[in-house]
Amino acid sequence: MRAVFADTCFWIALLNPGDAWHEIALLLREEYSTQRILTSEMVIVELLNYMAKYGAQNRLAAVSLIRSFEGSRNIDVEPLRTEKFWEAVALYAARPDQEWGLVDCASFQLMQTHNIREALTNDHHFTQAGFTILM
Repeated sequence: MRAVFADTCFWIALLNPGDAWHEIALLLREEYSTQRILTSEMVIVELLNYMAKYGAQNRLAAVSLIRSFEGSRNIDVEPLRTEKFWEAVALYAARPDQEWGLVDCASFQLMQTHNIREALTNDHHFTQAGFTILM
């Protein structure tokens, strides 16, 4: 089964009708509804941190979304493991020429581990790292 990686900006766009990428995120969610979608606990932390500043309704919508992952047949959440965290820190340190954040670095490594080439994101950092962005 073909898999894609879901980055923070995909989940934000999906939750926020005012986001410029909302309609595209809805279309992509439908298109990939039967395929494996991989995301990570680090992405979820980033999503929840982002949504924290937009009030109770948006915070609860984000929590509802991530709780729906537990019963999902096609969405997998990669846990944050200590060794993977330090590998992401090493990539972050090795690429001071880039503006990649730690979550990006962890995501790139996760995608490589799972042989995933495409990401539900509009983040050009994924392109810089050699992946295909779908938004």
